[in-house]
Amino acid sequence: MRDVLDVAPELIGKSLVLKGNNGTCSRFLFREVEAYRGHDDKACHASRGKTARTSVMFGNGGHLYVYLIYGMYWMLNIVTGTEGDPQAVLIRGIGDISGPGKLTKELGIDRSFYGEDLVTSGRIWVEETGIKPFFRTGPRIGIDYAGDYWKSVPWRYYV
Repeated sequence: MRDVLDVAPELIGKSLVLKGNNGTCSRFLFREVEAYRGHDDKACHASRGKTARTSVMFGNGGHLYVYLIYGMYWMLNIVTGTEGDPQAVLIRGIGDISGPGKLTKELGIDRSFYGEDLVTSGRIWVEETGIKPFFRTGPRIGIDYAGDYWKSVPWRYYV
């Protein structure tokens, strides 16, 4: 388990692997992610405390935090912190799919993935590819509610 500001940029160029019902694996390169860093980060759900929805973020990293927004879009996050240190990476773009709601819809990711362990799961995991693309950083998207400082930190990593 590691700090989200180390993990998030390292995901760029790795693959998210999904195993379908027919046993075939599909691989998608991470192209855009955002870091959310615990209690102090006003854009992070964990800043408002532990709830039934955020409880997986307060556990050890390597698990998925999946939640619904606007009653229609599932958001896929990878928890990175240690027990009691809630941090997660929001997956915004993989392969040729851009947009966190669009990618979960196209990949069939829903509430059933909540808490999934990326180390032991037989249906979803992350693989090293050896690809280390040049990436940029910028402010996170859609978090105006968090205030000027938190919406401006360059914790979005993208190709």
